[in-house]
Amino acid sequence: MEIILKQEVQNLGSKNEIVKVKPGYARNYLIPQGLATIATESARKVLAENLKQRAHKEAKILEEARATAEALSKATITVGAKAGENGKIFGSVNTIQIADAIAKLGFKVDRKAISTKLDHIKDLGQYKASIKLHKEVSVEVDFEVVAE
Repeated sequence: MEIILKQEVQNLGSKNEIVKVKPGYARNYLIPQGLATIATESARKVLAENLKQRAHKEAKILEEARATAEALSKATITVGAKAGENGKIFGSVNTIQIADAIAKLGFKVDRKAISTKLDHIKDLGQYKASIKLHKEVSVEVDFEVVAE
C-alpha cells in the first residue's frame, strides 16, 4: 500500500514522501495517528502542486537572500559605542548592536545569524562579521566600531 507521509517517521521517510508499507501498518498505525494519508490519485496531484509552490517560494527567498548579501558586502556598517580616552569600550559590542546598525541601513537580519570571530569586541576599530542569510547564502561584512 502506498501512502503519503504528513510528517517525518523514523526509519520510514520524511514529510511529503510517498512510501510503500504493509496495509496493516498503514491502516492500524500511520493513518489513525495522523502520520500519513492514502496515496490516491487526487492526493498525489495535491502533493505535486504543494511541492511545486514550495519550490517557487524557496527560489524567491533564495534570490532575496543573494540580493541582500550583495548589498551588505558593499555597505559600510558603523557601530557606535561609549568608549574611554584610551580606545577601550565600556562593556562590549555584541551581535544585537551589529544587527541594529544593519537595520539602520534598511536590511533586516536576525541577530542569531550574525557571528564574529571574537567573542567580545572591547576596542574601537575595524572588524569582520559573518552573516548567514539562508542555508545556502552567507556573507562576510566589515564593520567599524566608533566612539559615540
